[in-house]
Amino acid sequence: MKSVNIGILLCLLTVATASFLVFSKNTTDTATELQVGEPIESVLVPDQISDLGLLGKNIFDLKCQSCHGINAAGRHEIGPPLVHKIYEPSHHSDQSFYRAVALGVRSHHWPFGNMAAVEGLTKGDVKAIISYVRELQRENGIL
Repeated sequence: MKSVNIGILLCLLTVATASFLVFSKNTTDTATELQVGEPIESVLVPDQISDLGLLGKNIFDLKCQSCHGINAAGRHEIGPPLVHKIYEPSHHSDQSFYRAVALGVRSHHWPFGNMAAVEGLTKGDVKAIISYVRELQRENGIL
């Protein structure tokens, strides 16, 4: 009989602890929740960016920033950060960026939906964008 009471007490204690953790986590998440469009990542920008990287930044700002955010930091509920471990070269090679621009991308890592192809960019433009993104990644310890 005594072991049954101890079992019930342990069960109640476990439920109480789990409830506390769940509800305290939800309260904390709500307090720090990002607003739509806010940057997802905090991105360090290199002091020096190569000439190709600067060209890429200008093109990125015109064609990519509206979804991927300033300095590729992502935009909450809009588009993923490219300065993120998921986009390191060993997981997303430069070729994947060329394909994404030319063909679009089906949603697979993030809950933002599919990415449409980007019109009006040459392979040279994409090469410059990749240079810019890789330089940002390097500065942020991703490469």
